[in-house]
Amino acid sequence: MKFPAFFDEVPAIAVRDPLAELLGAAENGRIEYCYADAVKLAGHSCPTVASAWLMTARALAALYPHELPERGNIQVELRGAQEEGVEGGIALVAGLITGAAGSGGFKGIAGRHARRELLRFGAPIRGRLRFARLDTQRAVEVDFHGERVPMPPEMKALLAVAVAPGATVEARGAFGRRWQSWVKAILIDHRDDPQLVEVHEANAAAPA
Repeated sequence: MKFPAFFDEVPAIAVRDPLAELLGAAENGRIEYCYADAVKLAGHSCPTVASAWLMTARALAALYPHELPERGNIQVELRGAQEEGVEGGIALVAGLITGAAGSGGFKGIAGRHARRELLRFGAPIRGRLRFARLDTQRAVEVDFHGERVPMPPEMKALLAVAVAPGATVEARGAFGRRWQSWVKAILIDHRDDPQLVEVHEANAAAPA
């Protein structure tokens, strides 16, 4: 399996998962997620997946400045409805890293390690997403400003050619490479732009 080379340049996100430690799946519960893991889950790499990755990374860095984030101990809420726009895709990535899940999530063991109902949509929040620690109730809200890295002007024309009947391999490849260069601009070139992802302190919602 070969991905674009820049995937390896995206900093991994390390977490500690007590459930993984309990079940012997990861030594000391330490798990590292790479951008390629999010791509495998989503099935593609796009600005939405990139934005979800960056928002989650920034939120966890704010909530756990001196320790590894504890996977399964984080509630994730999205302002949008599940069926709205790309909210479902964003939730997939955030849930992968934090362990937060909806009604079909893991029930837990002996009253611990439950992931069910830690992922919610339609939350009354100002930001795009809210991440909250269940142990301290500290929470942050995050927003992604995609206008900071707009779609390249030639993208629509390349897409039209790539999806046209009888499109050549070269045409499809040209579109794909330009598309991923846009994703790279978000994840690599503008990663440290403080206005791309904004993080604000917030109030945590009461657990379900």
